[in-house]
Amino acid sequence: MKKRILYLLKNDYPQAVSGESICKALGVSRTSVWKHIQALRRDGYEIAAQPNVGYRLVSVPDFLYPEEVTYNLNTDFLGRTVYYYKEADSTNQIAKDLARQGAANGSLVVAEAQRAGHGRLSRGWFSPYGKGIWCSVILYPKINPIEVPPITMLASVAIARAIKEVVGVRAGIKWPNDIYLKGKKVCGILTEMGAEMEQVKYLVLGIGLNVNIEAEDFPSPIKEVATSLKIESARPVSRLRLLQVILKELEKLYFVWLKEGFAPILIQWKKLCVHLPGLVRLDSLKESWEGWTEDVDLSGALLLRLSTGEIRRFITGEISLTTGWKPVPREVT
Repeated sequence: MKKRILYLLKNDYPQAVSGESICKALGVSRTSVWKHIQALRRDGYEIAAQPNVGYRLVSVPDFLYPEEVTYNLNTDFLGRTVYYYKEADSTNQIAKDLARQGAANGSLVVAEAQRAGHGRLSRGWFSPYGKGIWCSVILYPKINPIEVPPITMLASVAIARAIKEVVGVRAGIKWPNDIYLKGKKVCGILTEMGAEMEQVKYLVLGIGLNVNIEAEDFPSPIKEVATSLKIESARPVSRLRLLQVILKELEKLYFVWLKEGFAPILIQWKKLCVHLPGLVRLDSLKESWEGWTEDVDLSGALLLRLSTGEIRRFITGEISLTTGWKPVPREVT
């Protein structure tokens, strides 16, 4: 009932809707309407009530409620089904469980906070309540597991483009899954999959994006290396609007990838990469290398020229940028 009343208020926004017309449209009493209006207010909606006029929607809270995410969402399938949590251990874990149960393609799992958010190599991800976009998307591409790495890079381009559109700041990408602003990490992407032999059963694309976190909110270990969109733009950012644009850009690039392959997306990725070319150190689980980043190939692998002149190909690893490095991302055209 709340959702139906909210729909009526939005439909006539910014005009008021009389209590009588709501009662007639929904077949309920005025008392019932009043109770649901109160419930919407408790959810953070600002609703003005005027005698002999009706109820008027004044503002919508910046919570990632399913009815808000899907309202005026410009996608065909991505984010059309939303699983919402005020708090969750990990949206990726929930999404993997849902995928195994056959959740709809493009389903979105979103939480206002995560208790055990994590990135690559099981590193913890600071996910405070209502200050970021902590979400996971479920996809079912018919591909081989070796074709999965470009999905993470595709997502990083989509997020960088969304940040530019909504916030107006240029973000850069660090291989393979980090998004940077002014030399600090603002977003991480974690892609996980379920596979059987040579067939991917499902993909879960996890996004951790620092939106309205204040500088003093970050715990000491990451305070020097992390930032947020609010810090870098000096203003609050609508998480709801940003999430909708991320979903739009992500779906757009996903369709390109399915139809044309990774090549056209890789061109955009390279324009946003902050260390191509550049001197870096690459750490794997067992060894470390230093060298010059030559290129990234169509499989998403990094080509690194070592001091010996040898060019080595890496499909995974952690890049550290050299001292004095400054990100100069080029704008996507």
